[in-house]
Amino acid sequence: MKTIRKGVPGGTYKPLNEDGINMIHQHAMRLIEEVGFQVHTKDGLDYFRQAGASVDDETRLVRLPQEKAIELIKLAPSEVTLCGRDKKHDVRLGGTRVHSATGGTALYVYEHATGDRRLASLDDLKTISRLVDKLDNIHVLLLPTYPNELSVENVDVNRFFAGLENTTKHVMGGLYTMDGLKQVIQMAEIIAGSPDKLRERPFISLIACTVSPLKIDGEYGDYLIHIAQRGLPVVCPSEPLCGATSPVTLAGNVLMQTVDSLIGVMLAQLVNPGTPVIFGSVATSTDLANFGYLAGSVEMGLINAASAQMAQFYELPYYATGGMTDSKTLDSQSGYESAITATLCALAGSNFIHDSAGLMEFAMTVSYEKYVIDNDILGMAMRAVEGIRVDEETLAYDLIKEVGPGGNFVTAKHTRTHMRREHYQPTISDRLSRDEWLAQGGKQSWERARERVDEILSGNGSCLTEEMCSRLKKEISGLVLE
Repeated sequence: MKTIRKGVPGGTYKPLNEDGINMIHQHAMRLIEEVGFQVHTKDGLDYFRQAGASVDDETRLVRLPQEKAIELIKLAPSEVTLCGRDKKHDVRLGGTRVHSATGGTALYVYEHATGDRRLASLDDLKTISRLVDKLDNIHVLLLPTYPNELSVENVDVNRFFAGLENTTKHVMGGLYTMDGLKQVIQMAEIIAGSPDKLRERPFISLIACTVSPLKIDGEYGDYLIHIAQRGLPVVCPSEPLCGATSPVTLAGNVLMQTVDSLIGVMLAQLVNPGTPVIFGSVATSTDLANFGYLAGSVEMGLINAASAQMAQFYELPYYATGGMTDSKTLDSQSGYESAITATLCALAGSNFIHDSAGLMEFAMTVSYEKYVIDNDILGMAMRAVEGIRVDEETLAYDLIKEVGPGGNFVTAKHTRTHMRREHYQPTISDRLSRDEWLAQGGKQSWERARERVDEILSGNGSCLTEEMCSRLKKEISGLVLE
């Protein structure tokens, strides 16, 4: 029987000490009160004004007293459940429990046969959703690609439908238009059976980014307000880049990320106290040669691990970023960058590691094979988070005494009982002798991953009934159904 690890408590890795956490918090509150932040949505300005903030309508600058900021942060739930349409896929975010997800809005798909890339289509998104549905160490589908053939007006509803049709895991995604947001919510309510049923078991969640440094964008601010009014789970991530949109130092970046995400959390609570909101980070370092975005640096892992500690300090569910690579192919760089950043985030107790599978080339490209490879990396990372259990059963003193000097434990019941739980079994790693490996074709890891992709995709079947698809086609404009 295979072991599926999710929600394992992490938090053993702590890049920040207690003094560091307190200093970041104190400076975050000073920035909110003394420097302030811009709010480019009229309704958002009104919400902050009604809460007692100082508002400059000309510059759209908001300054909020520290006491009020802390009061608003405390209104946010400390736990948020992202439901699957199948209850076995429910994910409870909070504390130091660790889960993983896909992510990104990649424009391209890597072609293993040519080593080149092509534009991503809606069919690619459907295929990736089917893959993720069968990869046990990826717990949530965060819609990872952009269907280039669609008009922007039709992108949102079709991206979410592609996910909901092809997995029963929770589906999360970003948005491109307000009409698209409204269509997505309407579609989910139809599938759930009613608006109330969707809120009882929200199997979709939405992303409304804040903009570094210190800014709520008008469009995304309006999205955030609309989502909060409807009581659906929402992530408020920010993406400060060292030396570009944040100070170049890692501590300065973590401070910037903390404030930027908290202003989204606070707006959500002003709109609808108790809104299930998730503190989020897409923060990373930059290439010091040109200050361009990097996805696979160890500093990205450090920053996102430190932000996990800040989320735990504020008792907020946390959405981290890790598991990507800047490599353009499935080489050793692809493996070590993905493994290091994902593992740092996991060990720090990140509740939801997004972008943790499939992404490469500065998050511009996805690879089918990399989803399978990353599924194994994440399985190993989760095993590391679980740590070593020490008790009378695992120490096995009585068994050692029974076997004695010079014996072996191969046939012991204890071995059969614990072997699969204690030792992670990767799906595509090569553990054969050289002769056996050569006899089976001497395949590289990406080739074995390709075989696993083909095996998964050979299965058929939609996760929605024909009747439901027909109803959605009638009631939701712009939905593309074959």
